[in-house]
Order: sequence, then structure tokens, then C-alpha cells
Amino acid sequence: MKRIFMMLPIMLLFCSVMAQNTFRAKILNIQTKAPLKGATASIPGLKISAAADTSGLITIANIPNGKFEIGITYVGFAKSETVYTFPQKNPGQIVEISLEPSTGELAEVVVQTTRTNQNLRDVPTRIEALPQEELDEKSTMRPGDIKMLLGETTGIHVQQTSAVSGTASFRIQGLDSRYTQLLQDGMPLYSGFSGNLSLLQISPLDLRQVEFIKGSASTLYGGGAIAGLVNLISKVPGETPELTVLLNGTTAKGADASIFYSQKWQHIGTTIFGSYNYNGAYDPSKNGLSAIPQTNRFTINPKVFLYMDDHNSGWVGVNTTYENRLGGDIQVIDGKADNAHQYFERNKTFRFSTQLSFTHKIDGQNIVNFKNTVGYFDRQLGEQGFDFKGRQLSSFTELNYVRNAKKASWVAGADLITDHFTAKPPQSHLNYNLTTVGAFIQNTYKATQWFSLESGLRLDDNSPAPNQPSSGLFFLPRVNALFKITNHLTSRIGGGLGYKMPTLFNDESERDGYQHTQPLNIGNTRAEQSYGLNGDLNYRNKLGDEAVININQLFFSTRVDRPLILQNNFFINAPGYLTTQGAETNIKLTMDELVFYLGYIYTDTRQHFSGLTNTHPLTPKHQFSFDCTYEIEGSFRFGAESFYTGPQLLSDGTTGKGFVTFGLLVQKMWKHLDIFVNAENLTDRRQTKWGSIYTGNITNPDFKDLYAPLDGVVVNAGIRIKILN
Repeated sequence: MKRIFMMLPIMLLFCSVMAQNTFRAKILNIQTKAPLKGATASIPGLKISAAADTSGLITIANIPNGKFEIGITYVGFAKSETVYTFPQKNPGQIVEISLEPSTGELAEVVVQTTRTNQNLRDVPTRIEALPQEELDEKSTMRPGDIKMLLGETTGIHVQQTSAVSGTASFRIQGLDSRYTQLLQDGMPLYSGFSGNLSLLQISPLDLRQVEFIKGSASTLYGGGAIAGLVNLISKVPGETPELTVLLNGTTAKGADASIFYSQKWQHIGTTIFGSYNYNGAYDPSKNGLSAIPQTNRFTINPKVFLYMDDHNSGWVGVNTTYENRLGGDIQVIDGKADNAHQYFERNKTFRFSTQLSFTHKIDGQNIVNFKNTVGYFDRQLGEQGFDFKGRQLSSFTELNYVRNAKKASWVAGADLITDHFTAKPPQSHLNYNLTTVGAFIQNTYKATQWFSLESGLRLDDNSPAPNQPSSGLFFLPRVNALFKITNHLTSRIGGGLGYKMPTLFNDESERDGYQHTQPLNIGNTRAEQSYGLNGDLNYRNKLGDEAVININQLFFSTRVDRPLILQNNFFINAPGYLTTQGAETNIKLTMDELVFYLGYIYTDTRQHFSGLTNTHPLTPKHQFSFDCTYEIEGSFRFGAESFYTGPQLLSDGTTGKGFVTFGLLVQKMWKHLDIFVNAENLTDRRQTKWGSIYTGNITNPDFKDLYAPLDGVVVNAGIRIKILN
């Protein structure tokens, strides 16, 4: 009997050990589905807690049998508290817990552009992000493209390149469009021959976040990211199925029909986006030319997501777009051409690209990523007496390794980029080939709670190589520092080198329609090389219980040596350099349902050629934006916005007028239905009001620089039906 009593405590201890359980959960942002690294789970009754790893996974071991409340917390998100019973019905399962961002600007945003999936506040590189809710608003304002989305972002200027076809490019901090990169999911799908049509062929309904880097981003993304980049982050399947249909019509003879579907099962998921966009030729100024061309566009973007196990996941996708865009003389578009009315511009394009992404999680800190895209773009550009046909075949392949530790994060990788352009006779002399092999490494070191340093290095080898001194080999260092001065005040300072290989595809050749453009000999032309610096101060704080204010002040300066210029139809290196410098101010005040936003940018871009200094044309020095939004979440939204664009120098030596535009949005939301009405440019600012936009005659017009809208007042209205949500 004595032995039995002696064994009883041992048996009880054994049973207690055997009754230990493990709780595993993946913590996600309910809106973006991004993992919340560093989220904390705690069990008050047991006085134990754990933090999420880089994939958002939390593991708590040694939980005894019974019922326990587990709380999940993350800065900027509402707390989740749930009672779980142990042992669980399915031991070892991973519970997905989605947290709702808190009201106001203090909510966290996870960014992908730096590859480490960190919180926006913790990244030394200055990144701006438009989250899902802002993209939902933009999709009702202009469902067919992202031209407005970029144009209303402080520091980004959308430049129309054709007066009758609507093609456009975007500039960051006063530098031409060839110095910027447009990415989707970190991959360059839109560049080269297709660049000036890209903004018009991407719908915001297919996006869950847009990230901006203003300033050199060449370390991770190579040549072309001198002024910065825009990364479009696509939607992914959520825990609940989604089926959204958007129908829209405009007073400018436009109509849009879009559909988005997503669903996730245990090991597979899918998203499918499709759209049809139509516009009739629209001439508000009655000058006989289309301010908006006649357009027919079809888009289908399906993706399949694979969730093989806890360590392996990936997705494959296809991007397909067909568009027929006809602008020019209204009589020609209507089929009533005669001897006087003959001018037109037709763009027939077909885009087909594949995307592949695969991620292997070695453990909670180490990840290997592989991604690839292959793009085919066929474009026929026809004008009166001229026909230009070309095909672009491009590819991007990258393998990278990411390590996220408590003090330091590493990103290292290599990529291969190919760009092959073939023009059909008689323009075969414009054929273009470029292959770039690159390797990069980046380290983010959190030295203290108040200081982090991000440094990177990239080495690119280009073939064929440009003229000396680089011979195609470019060494690109970059460094950025984050200072958390107080809980409310932070500062970022950084800079880096960049380069851009010589290319025919830029705004000047687009405006010319490639009619007179002469071939480019890369071996006889130097690459453009840049040096950039930027620094900002960011103040963020609560004002009382309901209000939040965020003030950001940015300063920037970039120099580009030997920029390409068009001279006598040949692209040559300018004898000198180009500089841009300025300041950008952003103020956002959130007061519960009411949000005010004020943006201002001062840009001074100058050419320093042959010992002379001149202002760079088509670059307004002053731009203001003001936005006010009142929103009752899930019920009602009202928005008013105004934009001022200051006078700007034109290439003929004259100065374009400054102008103000004004817009309104009203949207009523129910659980499964939204109705919206939006009006743009209510002040009816049109360049055609201030004079003719061309010289010569209507038969063969020679267009002037475009600096103001041509389409005038445009009102759109529509419905968004959320069948599954």
C-alpha cells in the first residue's frame, strides 16, 4: 500500500504531461490577407504568451486540458479573444485568425516591395501604400484603368502622350517616365513598347494594394528605377468566397463591365478577373478631334493558388488583354472620311503574359522565393499614310532568399531579364535586344529600438553593352536609415545609384508615333546614370479619442548624367546632366468618419547642357491636392476633391496655364450592393479652351505639348454587386 501511495504522485505527473496540448494559429490582416509578423497570443489563465513568426504563425505548447481564453493582439488592430477547448477536435490543426484594422491612421500596413513583408513603420526605405479600402473607392471613380489612381497621388504626374488616342505615362518627382518602373506583384509586366498603354489597360478592381517608392530603388529592381517605382499587388483568395460584378457608364460615351471571383479551398484557390471596356469617340470641344478615342478592350486574368503544406505554396497566372483603340478625326472614326478629313491614330494591341511564383519556407525565419514572368505584346500603330507593327517578347526570372531574424533581415538573389523587340518591315532597323543578368543583396539591421539601417548592393551586366565607361557592368549601392525619434516622430534618410540603358521607347518616340525615329546603336550610346538622395520627417499622433493626424514632409534630389535627348530624330546623350529637387508635403487628418487630406509638391527640374541651365519642359513646379471624405463604413460614402496644377514650360518656349479641377463622389452601400455617382473636372478645365492643340490643318495636324485635360466634365455612375462576400 505504501508503494502505491508513493507511485500516485508520479502517475499524476505523468498524466499531466501526457495531457499537454499545442495551439497553432496563423494571424492575418482581414483586409489584405497578409500575415501579421510579431502578433502576440496570450493565455492569461496560464500566464504564457508567444509571438508570430514571419509567416504570421504562432505556436503555444504545454497547454493542459480544459477551456482557456486566448487573446490575439497586434498594434493598430482590434484585439481578438476566443475560448478554446483542449484537447482540440483536430489536434495539430492551424487556426486562421483574421484581425480587423483599428479605426484611423494608426492601423498597420504590411508592404511587399522590399521582399521582407514587414510593417510599413519598420521599413527604413520610404514606401507609401494605398490599401484595399482606398482602391475600392478608386474603382468606382474610374473602373477601367489606373490613370486616375496614379494621377491623384502626390509626387506622381500623369503625362498624356497622344492628343487623340489617350495614351499616357507617369512621372515621379519630375523625371521622365523612362526613369520609373511599373510592376505587378514585383514583376515587370509593363515596359518598353507597351509602356504608354499600360496605365489604360489595368483595372483597380483586381488589386488589393498599391505601393510606391519615390527615389532610387535600383538595388532590388535594377535599371530603370531611377525616379522610383509603382508595385501593383493583386488580390488573393480569402477565407470566404468573393464574387463581385461592377457595371459603370459615363457621360463621355463610356461603359465598363468587370467581374472578380475568388475562392479558397484546403490546398487550392483561385482568382479570376475579367472585364470589357468600351468608349465611343468623344469630342467635348467640338474641334473635330477625339479627346477620348473609340475603344474596345477585353481582359481576362485567371490565377490558381496552391497551398501544398505549411512549407510550400505558390501560384500561376495568365494576363490577357486585347484592345482596339481608334482616335483622330471624328469624321474618319465615323466612316465619313473625305479629302480634308483623313487623320487618324489606331492602336491594335494584344498582350499575353504568364506569371509564376513559388515560396518554400525552410523554417520560421528562412524563406526561398522563385518567380517568373514571360510576356508577349503585339502592337499595330497606324496613322495616315504610315503603319508601324512590332512585337515585344520579354521575360523576368528571379530566385531570392529571405531571412527574417529579430535583429537583422537579409534578402539575397539573382535575376535574369530579357527584352526582345522585333519591328516588321520597313521599320526593321528599329529592332532592339537587351539581356541583363543581376545579383543583389540587402540587409536590414535593427540596431536599437530607435534606429534601423537598410543597406543594399546590386551588380548588373547588360548585353549588348553601352559605350564606355561602364561597358554594361553597373555597381549599384544603396543605403536607408530609419530614426524613431519619439513614439510619434520618425525620420528616414537614404540614397543610392541607378542607371537606365539606352532605349527608343520613351515619351518622345511615342508622341512621334515612331514615324521619324532613327535606329539606336546601344554600342555607341552611353547609359544614363543617376545619384539620388531623399529624407523625410513623419509625425503621427492621436488628437483626443477619435482624431488621428499624420504629417509627412519629404525632401528629394536626383542627378542624371548624360540623359538621352532627341535631336534631328536621333537619340543621343546630352552634353551634360539633368537635376530634379524639391519637397513634398502630405497631411492627413482622420476624425472618426471624416477624413481630410492635403498634398503639395514643389518640383524644380533643370537641364544643364553645354554650360547652360534651362527648366525641363512639361514639369509643373507647384501641384496641390485636397480631398475630403465622409464615410459610414458599409453604408455611405461622400467625397470631394480638388487639384491645382501650376504653370509649366512647354517645349516650344511658351508657358502652359495653371488650372484647378474639382470632383465629387457619392456612394451608397448595402451588404450585397453599392450604387455610386462620380463627377470629375467639374470646373471643365480643357486645354482646347485656351487655344488650338495643333498647328497646320485638320488633314495633317501637328500637335502641341499636352499639359491639361482634354475631356472636360465627365460624370460616371454605376453599381457594384457583391454576390458572394
